[in-house]
Amino acid sequence: MIKQISVFVENKPGRLAAITEKLYENNINIRAFTIAEAGDFGIIRMVVDRTEEAYTALKEAGFTVRLTNVIAVEVEDEPGSLHKIAKALGDAGINIEYVYAFTSEEHKALIIFRVSDEERAKNVLENLGVLFKGEIK
Repeated sequence: MIKQISVFVENKPGRLAAITEKLYENNINIRAFTIAEAGDFGIIRMVVDRTEEAYTALKEAGFTVRLTNVIAVEVEDEPGSLHKIAKALGDAGINIEYVYAFTSEEHKALIIFRVSDEERAKNVLENLGVLFKGEIK
């Protein structure tokens, strides 16, 4: 499992720029990123190369920030990879609360999951032979 940073922000122009400016000023690199919009507010979720430093910088800048455990796995970038994982977790009664992913030039996909039961999910995925990422480089 890895730590993800979640930032609760108003959904208005310039908010993303203000967050990324703080990361840039502290030489923190974003490795994975998603925004979930909910009307007047949004949640920015990201995995960065220096989590604790990013958390501190954003908190000190006045942002509402939270650290969350997520599962990051690497799979082949091919049809059915996500289905295999989603089916195994669903069959085990584990809810996927949200997921985001990206691919690399090496034909690998990195998938980040927030699930209802991290330990059971980890066991299910280990039985599938999925490669866990302890950090994202």
